[in-house]
Amino acid sequence: VQLQAYGGGLVQAGGFLTLSCAASGRTFSYYGMGWFRQAPGNEREFVASITANGGSTVYAESVKGRFTISRDNAKNTVYLQMNNLKPEDTAVYYCAARRFTTNYNYWGQGTLVTVSS
Repeated sequence: VQLQAYGGGLVQAGGFLTLSCAASGRTFSYYGMGWFRQAPGNEREFVASITANGGSTVYAESVKGRFTISRDNAKNTVYLQMNNLKPEDTAVYYCAARRFTTNYNYWGQGTLVTVSS
């Protein structure tokens, strides 16, 4: 599966953005999906994940209550709605897919989110 993330940009603190990740192929609905981010000088970190059927989600503590991951299997797309953004949310955000593994083995290119204070 090939992934392409988009929707990043510059936003003020307290604002919101929605990231999208479009997947190619007809088997998108078989894959668990995740969002990760990497801030300058930091390692990549987990943000959120959603199961293949969308029935279960997991969030990092730092984004819980502010971010929402969702998916539309008919559109082969996973979303990350980000509300009440903080400067510390500034990072390159990546979407990733996995199937039958605990590790994500497909990655999209990143999209930059910059939150100004």
